[in-house]
Amino acid sequence: MSGDYRTLPVPDGLDGMRVDAGLAKLLGLSRTVVAALTEAGDVVLDGQPAGKSDRLVAGSVLEVTLPEPERPVQVQAVPVEGLIVLHEDDDVIVVDKPVGVAVHPSPGWTGPTVVGGLAAAGIRIATSGAAERQGVVHRLDVGTTGVMVVAKSESAYSALKHAFKERTVDKLYHALVQGHPDPIKGTIDAPIDRHPKHDYKFAVMANGKPSITHYEVVEAFRAASLLDVHLETGRTHQIRVHFSALRHPCVGDLTYGADPVLAKRLGVTRQWLHARTLGFHHPADGQWVSFTSEYPDDLADALELLRAEGY
Repeated sequence: MSGDYRTLPVPDGLDGMRVDAGLAKLLGLSRTVVAALTEAGDVVLDGQPAGKSDRLVAGSVLEVTLPEPERPVQVQAVPVEGLIVLHEDDDVIVVDKPVGVAVHPSPGWTGPTVVGGLAAAGIRIATSGAAERQGVVHRLDVGTTGVMVVAKSESAYSALKHAFKERTVDKLYHALVQGHPDPIKGTIDAPIDRHPKHDYKFAVMANGKPSITHYEVVEAFRAASLLDVHLETGRTHQIRVHFSALRHPCVGDLTYGADPVLAKRLGVTRQWLHARTLGFHHPADGQWVSFTSEYPDDLADALELLRAEGY
């Protein structure tokens, strides 16, 4: 690696700690990054390449070659097929996000994005926030469809960010989950954090961030239930993780334990999860506004199959 080279004495406070844990603490890196550095031979302890599980000794000399920092991901102005504008004014733009579209660019994602689609349409959005996600105040997963808002003015960005943080926004999702949740109306209060073994997943973890999901069954079928889901918090994959933890994963959500046979029978190739309605106090005048997204064809077709064939 051709990044930053550093020589560091091991402080007394790290004596006896594993290299990955100690170096992560010392440099503010994740243990995963430190483990990769040790595997590449970029961590040397007293002249010898160090393994991630080696122990640190106070006073020893660490030599570390850090990776070059990742360059910010640029927004590409590319039209997005199926991205529908539900409402636009000087302060906000409300869109209906199709499946397979990320909200903003990120490392490793080369597909279409909402912000790129808006840029291609000549729509200027707020410049607040990191370069690749300017104007973005909340997100939907790539595989989740539905309604979301993007800030156009700086004042709207601040107001909406505050509203999401204070939980004054009403986020209603529809989810088709396997089986029949019991009780048919309830609240899931279970903290969520990154999965301990799989970086791409999340899980209910004792030391995770507080996460609260309210749900109610609105239609029951033989093999599945359609739910109204109100999010009180907005953690990544929150609905998917919570219902998977209850052993009622979203239909089609193979990442979180859904039955592939049922998904195939219903023609679902992603999680059956849709951001149905979004309500908030408009940043310009404080008036309550609400926007609704219709089901896309794949989700609507799966529901019709369930109704018609009594799965």
